[in-house]
Amino acid sequence: MTVFAALGDSTTVGFGDRMPDGSWRGWAQILAAALGARLHNLADSGAQTADVVAAQLPRALDLRPDVAAVLVGTNDTLRSPFDPARVAANLERTVAALRAGGAEVLTIRLPDPGRMFGLPGPLARPLARRMRDLNAAADLVADRHRTVHFDAAGHPDSYDRRMWSVDRLHPSERGHRFLACSFFDLLAARLGPGIGNRPDPSPSSPPPTRAAQAWWMATQGTRWMIRRSTDLLPGLLDLAYAELRTPAADRRAPGDLAPGLPLPDRVA
Repeated sequence: MTVFAALGDSTTVGFGDRMPDGSWRGWAQILAAALGARLHNLADSGAQTADVVAAQLPRALDLRPDVAAVLVGTNDTLRSPFDPARVAANLERTVAALRAGGAEVLTIRLPDPGRMFGLPGPLARPLARRMRDLNAAADLVADRHRTVHFDAAGHPDSYDRRMWSVDRLHPSERGHRFLACSFFDLLAARLGPGIGNRPDPSPSSPPPTRAAQAWWMATQGTRWMIRRSTDLLPGLLDLAYAELRTPAADRRAPGDLAPGLPLPDRVA
């Protein structure tokens, strides 16, 4: 049986796609079922690229997976300081090790969270630049190691409001199915059409009503925002302050790459 190791953060944990028993499902479980694979979900909520290298990668290598996914980086962009070179090195080390072990590796270009949050310019602009730097690193690593690379950032469906849960940070069930179908199609193009049965893109559960969304925000959502505010909000405020203090002529536009973004040497 195909062994599938999924590395990453809360998106790969499955947040936003809750099952009737209260557990999270998510895109990795949906894809594993379509491939007839045995899933080992090693992802952890809040994980950054350094956490994947330190904690998730050793466990994944022990599994000798046939397929591995590395979807991580959003939490790096939401924290300070943000070091694109360090993020690139972490992605390189993770993907190189998995490829050296013989795995087909799934990677991604992530959409800009600022667009979904509807943030004001002083916050949206620096976040967009950080996400562009992250995606530039992911592109370089994907090209070097010939990963199965999905451009979620450039896909218009990624910004469809229905693809996102009420918190606008995690995919909804429809969004998780969109990820699973997209990776399945890319895998089928590389490995051939006999890899399994394509996941159903349509949600199996109706979307939450407005009342249910309001209830979530008043109960779980409030606690979630309080927890996130202790580490996320100060960093975002620092970004906004720095943006306002930087002369407009000295700012990189959201679409500009970090100059000379380095990619480390291949990992033996």
